[in-house]
Amino acid sequence: MPSASVWKAGPENVTYTTSNGAPFPEPYQTQRVSNGKKNIGGPLLLQDFHHIDLLAHFDRERIPERVVHAKGGGAHGVFEATHDVSDICCAKFLEQGKKTPLTVRWSTVGGESGSADTARDPRGFSVKLRTEEGNYDWVFNNTPIFFLRDPAKFPHFIHTQKRDPQTHLKDNDMFWDYLSQNPESVHQVMILMGDRGIPKGHRHQHGYSGHTFKLVNEQGNWVYAQWHLRSDSGFKHYTQEEGVKLAGENPDIHNQELFEQIEAGDFPTWTVSLQTMTQEQAEKWEHSVFDLTKVWPHSEYPLRPVGKLTVNKNPENYFAEIEQVAFAPSHLVPGIEPSADPVLQSRLFSYPDTHRHRLGVNYQQIPVNAPLVPVANFQRDGAMTVNGNQGARPNYQSTVVPLQYTKRPVVHSATHDDFAASSIGNFLSEVNDLDFVQPRALWEKVFDDGAKERFINNVSGHLGGCKSKEIQLRQLAVFKRVHPDIAARIGEKIGVSA
Repeated sequence: MPSASVWKAGPENVTYTTSNGAPFPEPYQTQRVSNGKKNIGGPLLLQDFHHIDLLAHFDRERIPERVVHAKGGGAHGVFEATHDVSDICCAKFLEQGKKTPLTVRWSTVGGESGSADTARDPRGFSVKLRTEEGNYDWVFNNTPIFFLRDPAKFPHFIHTQKRDPQTHLKDNDMFWDYLSQNPESVHQVMILMGDRGIPKGHRHQHGYSGHTFKLVNEQGNWVYAQWHLRSDSGFKHYTQEEGVKLAGENPDIHNQELFEQIEAGDFPTWTVSLQTMTQEQAEKWEHSVFDLTKVWPHSEYPLRPVGKLTVNKNPENYFAEIEQVAFAPSHLVPGIEPSADPVLQSRLFSYPDTHRHRLGVNYQQIPVNAPLVPVANFQRDGAMTVNGNQGARPNYQSTVVPLQYTKRPVVHSATHDDFAASSIGNFLSEVNDLDFVQPRALWEKVFDDGAKERFINNVSGHLGGCKSKEIQLRQLAVFKRVHPDIAARIGEKIGVSA
């Protein structure tokens, strides 16, 4: 984390000034023309820089909120590498015993910045690790899978979670219309509508990469990998009734509890682990290693402990350190690479692009986003260049003032030979029976009787709010492919025959 002095205003006896640093006697006063008559004041003066600057800044002090993950909270902390994983990854922050400062942000997905913490929604769980090789971002969720595996579906899906273009209201039909037409979503739907849909605070939820990455060791060997952040406080959840009640009583309860826990020295912690899979294993697996709707069975690919994540410092200023923090899965360090997961590949572009729009092209110069290591490249100028613009050094690859270049580990991107006999084509995944195997196991082997009943009630309450019987029948057909009992019990509750 950057030095706290960057964000502090200075000593308490600081003098009030205008934005250009000139001392000013009274924040509330304005310049007006006076004719000397009692209780009669003239018009304001355009020359009153203090007042004009005050209003002009006030009119612009809101930046665009995030399109997704708008409501969130966060804090700072440290990651400590507790286990040796040098056999699979050469990233320096993973060297056993090393500590790396970080910033974490948790968030809901669909709601606006003022929405309730206890909305039934997946959660974002993002971590910015400030390593000696640059910033590395974990842009994770609190579920190990997601609603889709085709990247072009993402904007459409998110639109169904937002507001109807005509009524400007959330709409149950929009929600279930999309899900019932895209049955590969059912695995995530069952998690969302189950107990994990409303975690009991930030510290009581796990984090998952969901996506498959590549880890490379010093010898150039690589494995596929997925990250897991398991809460040491254990997973806890609110019921639907508790979540609705808290949304009215204290919509910011998760952020409030986190702040108070850290202030009291009760620091939340997570155990960080990896699942790994070789290329040979991936080729034999019944699912695609790049399918974001599937989990890797722990019985076949056990968790390997890596380190400990501790959150131990509240922000001095929420806007500067949490609202402006910008995570991107493309912020990688040597030894860690993206895989061919199509949704991940799409996110590699989308996240930095939204930061450039929301925060500006130089968003990585903002203190909370700036790496701890020096930045030296040929990116110059642009709005909000505040780091000296890298000085007088030429902004091209110069032989007069050359930069130093460090050899990276072997990069295992696809080679030309992999695509020598290939052609460009349009791709859209198809749903098949395998898509229902893992959701069926969730119902039969993970949910106990109480969890099953809560799931049925949660889905019935929401699906029953659809005005379209066609959508209800289509979604019941999806649930029937998972397990006939699910469709029958939900159909009975909403009065629609499955």
